Amino acid sequence: MSDPKLSYRCGVLVLVVSSALVACSSTPVDPTANWSPQKIQSEALDERNAGNFEKAVTLLEKLEGRAAGTPLAQQAQLDKAYAQFKAGEIAQAQATLDRFMKMHPASPALDYALYLKGLATFNDNLGLFGFLSRQELSERDQQAAKESFESFRDLVNRFPESKYAPDSRLRMTYTVNSLAAHEVHVARYYYTRGAYVAAINRAQTAVTDFAGAPAIEEALYLLFKSYDALGMTNLRDDAKRVLAHNFPESALLSGTDISRKDPWWKLW
Repeated sequence: MSDPKLSYRCGVLVLVVSSALVACSSTPVDPTANWSPQKIQSEALDERNAGNFEKAVTLLEKLEGRAAGTPLAQQAQLDKAYAQFKAGEIAQAQATLDRFMKMHPASPALDYALYLKGLATFNDNLGLFGFLSRQELSERDQQAAKESFESFRDLVNRFPESKYAPDSRLRMTYTVNSLAAHEVHVARYYYTRGAYVAAINRAQTAVTDFAGAPAIEEALYLLFKSYDALGMTNLRDDAKRVLAHNFPESALLSGTDISRKDPWWKLW
């Protein structure tokens, strides 16, 4: 007659062994386990160039670990940030770049890191949906534009001879014009609704903070019209005088209606 306790113990042993085998069989196999860092880098770049950005990021993270403390790991961080940027993972790209700049403040690629960080939050896509909604870049959330401007300005100030500096300057100009246009858009909104004090505040911000931007012409006109609506004749005349001095050919001096203004990119 068999021993019940022995049978129970054998059953438990079989269960434990079976569970261990199942656990082992379910452990994912890392295909890169025997790859050299150079092979991982090559495969990651192939995936990135093919548009498989998520796969590229995964491989580059492995490369960071395998090549830790080497220039290859630094390059992997930058390549990962670029892949994250192209994948639309903007916050992750920014975090990767911030980490890179903190860890490698003397890196010869620091100008590129700043440039890429600026690109990550730079938005010049007015595209189809912007057209359908009659929404300019200047009407959207401006925080990203400000962050982009700061990155480009940091690059230009610290690395004026960088090959990325000329394009950064152009993007800074575009961003300033967009930010100024945003303030004027809001000022126009307030003016057309009779909130003249609010319109004055936003128009004044555009004039003070974004001198030289094309939107300043309308900002000055909004100041003139808002002061006129409030009966503040001295300030009204000052605003009109500044408008005439800086934009002597302005059509706004003839009293153009500003209650409806098409986007600058609208061609019809």
